[in-house]
Amino acid sequence: MAPSLELADLARPSHTVLITQECQRGVIGSHSLLPALAEAAGKELIPNVARLAAAARKAGVRVVHCTAIQRPDGFGRNQNARLFQATRKGPVRLVPGSEAAEVVPEIGVEAADVVVPRMHGLSPFQGTELDSILRNEGIRTLVVTGVSVNVAITNLAFDAVNAGYQVVIPRDAVAGVPAEYVEAVFVHTLRAIATVTTTSELLGAWAGARPGP
Repeated sequence: MAPSLELADLARPSHTVLITQECQRGVIGSHSLLPALAEAAGKELIPNVARLAAAARKAGVRVVHCTAIQRPDGFGRNQNARLFQATRKGPVRLVPGSEAAEVVPEIGVEAADVVVPRMHGLSPFQGTELDSILRNEGIRTLVVTGVSVNVAITNLAFDAVNAGYQVVIPRDAVAGVPAEYVEAVFVHTLRAIATVTTTSELLGAWAGARPGP
């Protein structure tokens, strides 16, 4: 099926980036501290984000990996929410250079990709250079993938809209738990602020694109 003119324009390579949110081994991969989330991500998210990343690179859409990291001793990390307190007790640490902090190998990090780590907060816009990097390149649209719809994806979508960006979310390239809650978030919240699409529709929008302005 051909992409809609609206989607093709919104996700035009000259002003679009593909965001992968916490697609890391220690979050959704083999070292995950959150097994239920990893299971949900393994069904569709990982293969679909891998397909989108490959197509984005070919079309000239920059791939930006937004990752969560922490010091080995945990100094400076959040402690002001139950989520942080729960993960702090686990054996996995997202320390830079560790396997847990790596982007899952199915998606990978290519030489032209950009990695934007954060040490604090719930959104990749919090305390990082993400917004400045995107504005320097004239980016207007963020294609958002990864985890979790429960927290970071929704937070990212709000932050992006508040900062003036268009947000596109491929429904089958994000995940959260439980499935019923994720569906409710899309029905009642995300569809009101973002363009919700599918991996296949985005692949179609980028199929004929070539790198360049």
